[in-house]
Amino acid sequence: MTGISQSNNSDQRHLGQDLLLFRLCGKQRYGINVLKIKEIIPTQKLTQLPQAHPAIVGIAKLRGTPLSVIDLAQAIGLIPLRDTQGKINIIIAEFNRTMQGFLVGEVERIVSLSWKDILPPPKATGKGSYVTGVTSFDKDMIEIIDVEKVLNEVVPEHIGSSLLKLQLLPEQIAILKDKLIMVVDDSSMARKQICQTLDKLPVKYVVSNDGKEALDLLRNLHQQGRHVDMIISDIEMPEMDGYTLTREIRKDQDLSSMYILLHTSLSSSITSAAADASGADAALTKFVSEELSSIVLKALEAS
Repeated sequence: MTGISQSNNSDQRHLGQDLLLFRLCGKQRYGINVLKIKEIIPTQKLTQLPQAHPAIVGIAKLRGTPLSVIDLAQAIGLIPLRDTQGKINIIIAEFNRTMQGFLVGEVERIVSLSWKDILPPPKATGKGSYVTGVTSFDKDMIEIIDVEKVLNEVVPEHIGSSLLKLQLLPEQIAILKDKLIMVVDDSSMARKQICQTLDKLPVKYVVSNDGKEALDLLRNLHQQGRHVDMIISDIEMPEMDGYTLTREIRKDQDLSSMYILLHTSLSSSITSAAADASGADAALTKFVSEELSSIVLKALEAS
């Protein structure tokens, strides 16, 4: 990411995330987590991909390795970048175990933000929104795009298998039917994928959109006498991230015993040490139904 300037809020780095700011086809600024970015390259001649989704502009090569490139503006319903006269770049990012190119406009700078400064999008944006969080920088509103939703719509095979065939033993069924799981993720698509996997198991679950909401719900459920046996939580979430949620749970004597799985689109090499330091039991890179169900079974049988 040579040539991209970075803000000097280094004292906040450990409290939140570094965002790369960029534009698409207008003045609106968008953000993406720097940890997901492998490289930024100028636009290049792309090899066309017949019968591909309209938002896939073609195939690029990164040091000889081919990868598809998505026009991010077109994918979220804006004017395709190919139809504009502005500067165009390709962000190479790693999501859910694979590399993906995103066609964007001007790439600006990296900023370090606290998770508490990243808020959920207004409810009026609706279920069809591609925004998972909003924040501000230099008096501008920054929108964080639900890239998992984009990938599921444009290249659904990218996000991993959603097919799951299980053959449970009677004793496993007896154990699972009395368990309760909480799913915590700011991405509507990620929540849907996790819930589809859990629907294959005879297990109850509740859903929350971010860490702060999840912690409040956990405490309310405890007051009602309902015990949550396992948390499946994303890491990157507005207001309270998965690491902070884990630490808050471990500090609460009423909640501290539950199994916590941090389930993330970040690579396992990035998350494993940090997940362990926060007190999580395990970390898993999204999204393979078989792997998620295997961890769920082992965790709940052990509990």
